[in-house]
Amino acid sequence: MTTNRPLRIERVISNNVLMVLEPQSGKEYVLMGKGLGFTTKGSAAIDSGDPRIEKRFRLDDRDQLSEYQKLLEGIDPEVIAISEKIIESVKLQFEQPVNNKVYFALPSHIQFAVYRLRGGMDIVNPFLQETQMCFPKEYEIARSAAEAISSRFGITVPEDEIGFLAFHVHSAVSDVSVGHLVKMSSLVGELVERVEESLGVRLSRDSMDYIRLVTHLRSALDRIAQGKAVPNPFMREFEKTYRREYLLASELGEIIHDGLGEKVPEDEIGYMVMHLYRLFLTYAPPQRES
Repeated sequence: MTTNRPLRIERVISNNVLMVLEPQSGKEYVLMGKGLGFTTKGSAAIDSGDPRIEKRFRLDDRDQLSEYQKLLEGIDPEVIAISEKIIESVKLQFEQPVNNKVYFALPSHIQFAVYRLRGGMDIVNPFLQETQMCFPKEYEIARSAAEAISSRFGITVPEDEIGFLAFHVHSAVSDVSVGHLVKMSSLVGELVERVEESLGVRLSRDSMDYIRLVTHLRSALDRIAQGKAVPNPFMREFEKTYRREYLLASELGEIIHDGLGEKVPEDEIGYMVMHLYRLFLTYAPPQRES
């Protein structure tokens, strides 16, 4: 966008958001800044170099513009306002910018959550404990957001919904979609279930063994998805020395391959063996020969 040119105000979306048109290029933008919409009400234009503009992004095509307008038209202005406050809190606490998608995804999510809670519908989050462990900072921000939502709309936001809000917080600062986070969390749950079947026990969700397992699996999935390899110098010994752990780790590798479409490196299998060995030693030690 060329600086110091007048931009025609097409729509005041909220106190902090404007939709504008750059007449010279015909391009449409969304401008964001504290009080930007409020202070320009009644105005026909705003200067592109206005210091109040904190963030801007271009609506690349007519379909995207139409989608955004439909989204805004269907969302309560109160939801947009509280979403903006939550996003500002995320930026302040992480001390970094957020991706543009959160400005679309978060209001839509909050609107639907408020609708469900007002209607007395249950919100069930099977990934809650994992989210609390893997994203503690995001979860605390989400808890504060839930308190603000509860106060604004006169509803009680349950812990399960706080977990989903935490996904949106993490997505905002990581560029990882909420859909991908849900997929990864579901895969971790499947892997844990398979480990528990092999051990013959259900791990206590408050135990260090469970926390270590989930943390390792989550980190492993991130590395595999990103194509990062971590060399394991002990890999050659594992297949023979820790046979049952190696077989289970290989099975987990197949589950991951099916879930992510990525081949699991042997070195990563080796690190799983190390974690599984400790679990087998505690919960299913080998029988001594009589």
